[in-house]
Amino acid sequence: MYKLYSMQRSGNSYKVRLALALLGIPYETIEIDILRGESRTPDFLARNPSGQVPLLEVNEGRFLAESNAILWYLAAGTSLAPDDRMDRADALRWMFFEQHALEPNIGAAYFWLALVRGGRDLQTHSLEDWMERGYKALQVMDNHLKDHPYFAAGTFTVADIALYGYTHLAETCDFDLTGFPAIRAWLTRVEAVPGFVPMHWRPGEARSQATPLAAG
Repeated sequence: MYKLYSMQRSGNSYKVRLALALLGIPYETIEIDILRGESRTPDFLARNPSGQVPLLEVNEGRFLAESNAILWYLAAGTSLAPDDRMDRADALRWMFFEQHALEPNIGAAYFWLALVRGGRDLQTHSLEDWMERGYKALQVMDNHLKDHPYFAAGTFTVADIALYGYTHLAETCDFDLTGFPAIRAWLTRVEAVPGFVPMHWRPGEARSQATPLAAG
């Protein structure tokens, strides 16, 4: 069974938990509170020198870091990974976009405004830049979704999971999604996918949608 080192309120950790839930893959979760320095202990750094979550132990002593690398690993051979070579590349393209355009801005705003006490005062100088670049990323996504139901292959894929993680948190950290109707409609479609679980869900709890996607 996989072991997932995760923080419940981390968007990057949630992406992996969501993929595992959608695929119906059992796993053990180990809560790591990065705000308390639990990812910087010698034991944790021996597993992941970058000191970040999520971290997936795929088998004893073998660890995989970086949320989107974990997503791609889990998606391989499942309905979440497109079969067509170009569609796979397109899914990866959007996953790269998520990490360089969305997560550094909306993710950073969420961390400092929603998780860190007094974070708004500490990051006043950065907030304006995060908002400007975050809105640009949201506009790129909304423009795409005006003509496509999902981000790659015309269907729900691992790329949608990657982008959902922080997009669904945008309004908790000062972003207003009112002007992005295509994104709002897409969020609703993602939340209707069989096996979907919200961020607060923990393994063992009841689900509103009990049947996960087929893993194979």
